[in-house]
Amino acid sequence: MEELRWLAVVRHGQSTGNVIAQDAETSGLEIIDIPERDADVPLSDAGREQARAVAAWLADNRPDLAVVSPYLRTRQTAELALAGSGVPMVVDERLRDRELGILDLMTGRGVQSRLPDEYARRARLGKFYYRPPGGESWADVLLRLRALLRELREDHPGGRIVLFGHEAIVLLVRYLAEHLSEEELMTVAHATTIANCSISTWERRGDELGPVLFNDVAHIKDEGAPHTRQEDVDAEPA
Repeated sequence: MEELRWLAVVRHGQSTGNVIAQDAETSGLEIIDIPERDADVPLSDAGREQARAVAAWLADNRPDLAVVSPYLRTRQTAELALAGSGVPMVVDERLRDRELGILDLMTGRGVQSRLPDEYARRARLGKFYYRPPGGESWADVLLRLRALLRELREDHPGGRIVLFGHEAIVLLVRYLAEHLSEEELMTVAHATTIANCSISTWERRGDELGPVLFNDVAHIKDEGAPHTRQEDVDAEPA
């Protein structure tokens, strides 16, 4: 099977949920008071500026197709980044954020206080395999990403594809593209907070994709947009 020629992943811009979650963690709260369901959380004003900065980068790195998470903050990022470009955009639910189930809208402190058994189970199993009740593990998310990337290779051989997704999606696409082990992925994840509207890219080298950029924000700085590295709502301890 022919590999894609170029693959990029853009994390969504800063969302109102990012801001609320950071404030809750900083204030030592147990609950993150986001009024919308996760799929309906919009971009903040800063997030919109960041998305427009991606547009400037894409003007020089034009993809053939954009595949976008259905979540509002991600669709808004893609719409602003692709405005006027003529690049076709399709929404695919397999790029949605990881579902946290029973841990949804809890801070790390909240999980430790209210669900100590789950807190301990996560610590024992590790982030890669731990599945909160009603939610997904990283391994679960990988199943849908593997299927999506396989279809993109089949339908767009030699193509240039940009994905618009979430923090976990960026890390897990890197895991797949670079054939990382669980240990290697966790080393990257513990050392890195994926920046809002950061860009990660891989180019075809021989029969495989090779890394070019990871978590890059040069375009954000070049366009004078705010630079934020706020994590998605994810209550699990590191």
